[in-house]
Amino acid sequence: MIYENVEIIDAGAEGMAVGKINEKVIFVPFVVPGDVVDVQITRKKKKFLEGKAVHFHQYSSKRVEPHCSHFGLCGGCRWQSMKYDEQLYYKQKQVFESLTRIGKLENPVISPILPSARTRYYRNKLDFTFSNHRWLTDEDRNAEEKSNNTNALGFHVPQFFDKVVDIQECFHMKDPANAIRTAARKYALDHDLTFYDVRIWQGFLRNLIIRNTEAGGLMVILVVRHKEEHLMRMLEHLAIQFPEITSLFYVINPKQNDTIYDLEFNLFKGDAFITEKMPPFRAGGQEIEFRIGPASFFQTNSLQAINLYRIAAEYAMFKGDELVYDLYTGTGTIANYIAPYVKKVVGIESVAAAIADAETNSRINHISNTIFFAGETEKIMLPEFITAQGKPDIIITDPPRNGMHEKVVRTIMEVAAEKVVYVSCNPATQARDIALLNELYFMDNCQPVDMFPHTQHVENIALLKRRN
Repeated sequence: MIYENVEIIDAGAEGMAVGKINEKVIFVPFVVPGDVVDVQITRKKKKFLEGKAVHFHQYSSKRVEPHCSHFGLCGGCRWQSMKYDEQLYYKQKQVFESLTRIGKLENPVISPILPSARTRYYRNKLDFTFSNHRWLTDEDRNAEEKSNNTNALGFHVPQFFDKVVDIQECFHMKDPANAIRTAARKYALDHDLTFYDVRIWQGFLRNLIIRNTEAGGLMVILVVRHKEEHLMRMLEHLAIQFPEITSLFYVINPKQNDTIYDLEFNLFKGDAFITEKMPPFRAGGQEIEFRIGPASFFQTNSLQAINLYRIAAEYAMFKGDELVYDLYTGTGTIANYIAPYVKKVVGIESVAAAIADAETNSRINHISNTIFFAGETEKIMLPEFITAQGKPDIIITDPPRNGMHEKVVRTIMEVAAEKVVYVSCNPATQARDIALLNELYFMDNCQPVDMFPHTQHVENIALLKRRN
């Protein structure tokens, strides 16, 4: 079924744009508010429809020409055809609507969104997939001579678990990321190495992960299903061709899923980590160095992460004598960043390996006033724990996308710290939690931060103050 002359009126969830047909909402990817399009329906639900644009009658003034040839396929940059200032507008709008509709806040104070200094080459981590089920483009299908090569190294096609776009150039990460991916694919094809088949869980090559830092580190991780003679040869080939690689790892993953953090990371050549540095947020403060291992979490936009943590610290307005709880601390990035300005930081994180990273980063920076605990926050932050560690003056929380566990919310209410600084990658669940905390805390201010240009994602930092 095709609906004609559908006006796109908004930018919605998951990077979809929004139109209306007979008062029913329709979600359409890769279009921009102001476009007028014919929409082919691909999915029907009781309350909404999904479709794809098959013909444009009018192009929006908010449009720009996408700079990536893969736009519309891989789904990584769904807003790439929208002007950057318009992207910022809709991200700010997303935060406002979350706080008012879900958080039930009236006239929330929201600072103007902080743009990313870079809108290209801003990521410090990319994860490419080897697959023998290459997504065929229209050009592939219309070619007179059909290629027998079905291998690809790139990103998954949205909604297709087995299809991968064979990426030729990605604008997410600076060079030599594209050259490394191209060289890995060429070596594999030249030597007839098998690409992974997720349907039957067979094939040699599985993933290629590239990480870098502003300080000059470059890490490459090759993930394979099993060990064979070409593994070491391929790693040596990459090491020779790219001497700028400072850390080269391989992982053997025989499982039927892509999770590798429970597996051994084998160092083939170079250092066991790369290093990132963050300047102090106050003049005369301490520059913090972070060691990033192959399994370490670090904010994906390094330059914007500096601003994110600086704003969180400024919201807290440390005087120097505070006991701070850093919930969902990860690798202790925020905890170590603020430690020089407070009396003590208590970090809690569910992933034991991340806690080990946090402790290492405290040690190498000669920070002695942090203490970290591994375990789920709702199971650790119990009355006896608070009695032992002390009642916090300030709580900083940076939970995953699904927000804080309801037990953590209740404990925060019971502890009644003076301030809560809530860093979130999902304004919807953040707003839900702020509503739950509303009886004791009011939101004084919040600061949206654009960490991921050309996507719908937005971070938001909220300052909650205890009601008198």
